[in-house]
Amino acid sequence: MQKNCGGINVLPAVFYVTGKFNEPKLRKSKMKKELELYLHIPFCIRKCEYCDFLSGPADEKSRRVYLDAMLRELAAVGPPAKEYEVISVYIGGGTPSLLPGDWMEELMEVVRDTYCLKKDAEISMEANPGTLTAINLAGYHRAGINRLSLGCQSTDDTELKLLGRIHTWAQFQESFQMAREAGFANLNVDLMSGLPRQKLTSWEKSLEVIAGMEPEHISAYSLIIEEGTPFAEKKPELPDEEEERRMYEQTWEILQSYGYHQYEISNYAKKGKECRHNLGYWTRKEYLGFGVGSASLFQNQRFTNLRDLRVYGAFNGNPESIRRDRETLTVGDQMEETMILGLRLLCGVSRNEFRKNFGRSVEEVYGPVLEKYSRMGLLKIEGDRIALTRAGISVSNPIMADFLLDE
Repeated sequence: MQKNCGGINVLPAVFYVTGKFNEPKLRKSKMKKELELYLHIPFCIRKCEYCDFLSGPADEKSRRVYLDAMLRELAAVGPPAKEYEVISVYIGGGTPSLLPGDWMEELMEVVRDTYCLKKDAEISMEANPGTLTAINLAGYHRAGINRLSLGCQSTDDTELKLLGRIHTWAQFQESFQMAREAGFANLNVDLMSGLPRQKLTSWEKSLEVIAGMEPEHISAYSLIIEEGTPFAEKKPELPDEEEERRMYEQTWEILQSYGYHQYEISNYAKKGKECRHNLGYWTRKEYLGFGVGSASLFQNQRFTNLRDLRVYGAFNGNPESIRRDRETLTVGDQMEETMILGLRLLCGVSRNEFRKNFGRSVEEVYGPVLEKYSRMGLLKIEGDRIALTRAGISVSNPIMADFLLDE
């Protein structure tokens, strides 16, 4: 019997002994709420110099123990999510492409069996050049993964070596071509600016070369030195603030000329190829995270999973045994998140939606802040939308901090 995922449930015609068919009846079911899933695969060949994500090397046996625990977690969390329709799945890491294709098929089979997965759901997987094979790519495609995110970071081998990447530029090109040949028609490429000793000309070259390969989506991030990373200890020489500003402006200029539109501070896409999963994060759609360290926003609560691989591997089927830092969001918390996350989008925040969700106008809550940054030319209010201007985007962090409400 086909699972009903909301909308219309079509009942089969029933044949009676009279030889006549009953007319099939159409029964409308209650519209399901939307939900996103994040599956964290914390394994990699080695940590990059800048990486502060929960990830690290592990042998095949450890990876299998972890995957089995994730399958149990997916099954255990399924019942509370039965009223939801899953609109996107994101498999991140680490390096998910270290898992064989048949393991990924197994993982997605459990997702489909346990959750109401929308027919056209976006299913993304991160992949690292140098780990992809044609056989595994075929398995990922059979699993239903329809969007690959390839971590390139730079087209310059010297820069890649400085970052501690495991691949060369030639290996990225090979991986990109293999992904296309395997049938992936929706590819994202990650690039990173503000690297040690990086010049504007080098960044421009990376942008132009990658855009010329015509991926559907490009994520262009600026390097941030995080505590606890090798870069934090080495304190490498980075481009100055003015050079970074020029890199950011050139990102927009170059990618626009290749037919990409900027829809979020760090993300560019061809028309209709925006990352639906990340759009869900920025608009506060509910999501459930699986695996160590993964975060969730579900039924107005935020919580994370524990970070201990050994403990997670022994997961006993009780989701509460692995959840940590549960917080019920106040109305003020929700307002803050709506503005801080929503202003990352170039379309900004809807004034009507704000009033609908909170029973107050955004001007009533944030009037002085809106007036301040509008007067400075960093914020614009046009009809229903409140958004950062191009000048505001380049100094977005202090602006967003002003949307934190006093306790």
